[in-house]
Amino acid sequence: MNSGQSALTLVLTADPALIAIVKLSLTVSLAAVAVAAVIGIPFGALIALTRFPGRSGVIVVLNAMMGLPPVVVGLAVYLLLSRSGPLGNLGILFTPQAMIVAQAVLVTPIIAALTRQTIEDLWSEYREEFAAMDVGPVRRVLTLISDAKFSLVTALLAGFGRAAAEVGAIIIVGGNIEGFTRTMTTAIALETSKGDLPLAVGLGMVLMTIVVIVNSLAFAARRAGEMRAGS
Repeated sequence: MNSGQSALTLVLTADPALIAIVKLSLTVSLAAVAVAAVIGIPFGALIALTRFPGRSGVIVVLNAMMGLPPVVVGLAVYLLLSRSGPLGNLGILFTPQAMIVAQAVLVTPIIAALTRQTIEDLWSEYREEFAAMDVGPVRRVLTLISDAKFSLVTALLAGFGRAAAEVGAIIIVGGNIEGFTRTMTTAIALETSKGDLPLAVGLGMVLMTIVVIVNSLAFAARRAGEMRAGS
């Protein structure tokens, strides 16, 4: 039996080791996206709706941070969480919590930047209407976020895709510990280097399936938003 057939067997029979790795990967990535959404959506909306000195510079930096090098983020989080670091007393280095922190740092700029662009576009469209109705700042933000929900779902899915495919940062802060901090991407890298191709290929199949599903959902959300805007 070749590697592809063995990998398919692992997936179809729900191999416990494979399922445990997939479950951890999804848990970490979803938690990271949730944290990033709580921070990134309000921050992006705030930048979109306020004018302050240096705003253009903040937008440039925010957009640049969408391409943060994962290994640099991993190193920075490692230094923060190490025993000699400022957050070392938390004791979460080489745990799933540390991996969530690293992924959240990577994903937050993506969600914030996409939110900022979406809300700013809507604000330019509705500014005069809000002014005429004397809508307050808080209600303005909530209304625009609600109206942009389909685009924001796309932003969240983009963030999830980045988190699920991440490997460099989470190896550094998670340690790739078997049964504890081993995710799909880190397991694929390790098992390939060990020559255990069936597990690596099986995890690759699952990861590709997740990527296809995420992109399909993002496309559906965009289409729903376009249809709503056009109606």
